[in-house]
Amino acid sequence: MNGTPARPHTGSHDLPTSPALDAFMGTAWAATPLPADTRVPGAHLTPARRDRLSARFPGERLVVPAGQLKVRSNDDDFRFRPHSAYAWLTGLTGEDQPGNVLVLEPDGPSGHEAVLYLRPRSPRTEPGFYRDRRYGEFWVGRRPDLAEAERMTGIRCAHPDGLGALPPGRDAATDPELASVLSELRLVKDAWEIGQLQRAVDHTVAGFEDAVRSLPRALRHARGERWIAGTFDRRARAEGNGTGYDTIAASGAHACVLHWTRNDGPLDPTELLLLDAGVETDTLYTADVTRTLPLTGIFSPVQRQLYELVLAAQSAGIAALKPGACFRDFHLAAMGVIAEGLADWGVLRVPADEVLAEDSGLYRRYTLCGSGHMLGLDVHDCAQARAETYLDGVLEEGHVLTVEPGLYLQPDDETLPLELRGIGIRIEDDLVITPDGARLMSGALPRDVAGIEAWMGELLS
Repeated sequence: MNGTPARPHTGSHDLPTSPALDAFMGTAWAATPLPADTRVPGAHLTPARRDRLSARFPGERLVVPAGQLKVRSNDDDFRFRPHSAYAWLTGLTGEDQPGNVLVLEPDGPSGHEAVLYLRPRSPRTEPGFYRDRRYGEFWVGRRPDLAEAERMTGIRCAHPDGLGALPPGRDAATDPELASVLSELRLVKDAWEIGQLQRAVDHTVAGFEDAVRSLPRALRHARGERWIAGTFDRRARAEGNGTGYDTIAASGAHACVLHWTRNDGPLDPTELLLLDAGVETDTLYTADVTRTLPLTGIFSPVQRQLYELVLAAQSAGIAALKPGACFRDFHLAAMGVIAEGLADWGVLRVPADEVLAEDSGLYRRYTLCGSGHMLGLDVHDCAQARAETYLDGVLEEGHVLTVEPGLYLQPDDETLPLELRGIGIRIEDDLVITPDGARLMSGALPRDVAGIEAWMGELLS
């Protein structure tokens, strides 16, 4: 316009730079080495993990990517979290990992050498360190250089430009067998991992306490669910990497939506609040806990009746946990209690043993999903494991899992009496399998009616 040539599209609002600025920006920077004793958490455990993977694929090149950045909006990316298998094998868990790749190179007839191909620091001799919005140090922070990364991880490190020269290998992002093995190797947690999970649970307990304390303010807000979720999420971000999954803060009938993450509703003091939330540690291990709470602090008679049935189901599921038990046993135990209760109330008009049969399952109209899952680096951990090692497998000491039966009584369900419609209840706890049973990791949060009412009363006083 007016004879002025148009500037090319940049995709952003960056100002042009001059050669003089580039030259000036490339001089007079002090050295900023990382402390020589910096190590990634769990670095002493990762060599044995890589050895176990190596033994499963002798002579094959194995590729485990951290993953890539994904655009959220125009030039704004989602927060990055590395792939769980990559984090487990390297100990690297930070937001500075996009594009990095672990390669296990065949080394002899049965072993492998681990090589980390990673993006090093932005060199101050090139303008990218202050121009590059995605990877430049001035935009996203400092990364270790290759020597520092090698010292931190104990893994030989190389520039990612070298990846293009490698022959193809098994890639965890596309190879189902490699993905399955990586999941199966992570099923049993070691003592360090259990400690990380307990830390996640402990922070989660604090987040639930924060949420209850915030109820008076949340009840006055037009989007009280979001006030509750935001309160918990602040604790998660302050104490760890953030939440392990999107927080569910579901009031009233919203609790009948299993993954209600809109969290945009008000809070009615006569209803229940289902809060399903978990803190993820900086090492990326997450908790997963649910409590269903009376917003007055006291359960109504109907709410209490429903809650105590779900609690009895959860207690039956927990009692079924022990080494050697089938993974599905705890779910079947919980559903037996649920079906009996629904039959006793007349909601199910046939005997419980009939609806529990595989060719029926009518009780699932009111429960829908399974009663628990493995827990670890992912909230639904080790999901690529083969059925025979997980869903159809047996429990072992060191497995960490949730037990979370629920009742979801839809507001428009005409098979239900009016007083039961629109109520959703889930009780979820995290447990680790021990030599003689299971330890309740989230036991600091009360589960029974009297305990919840007393706990809420104390926090709200």
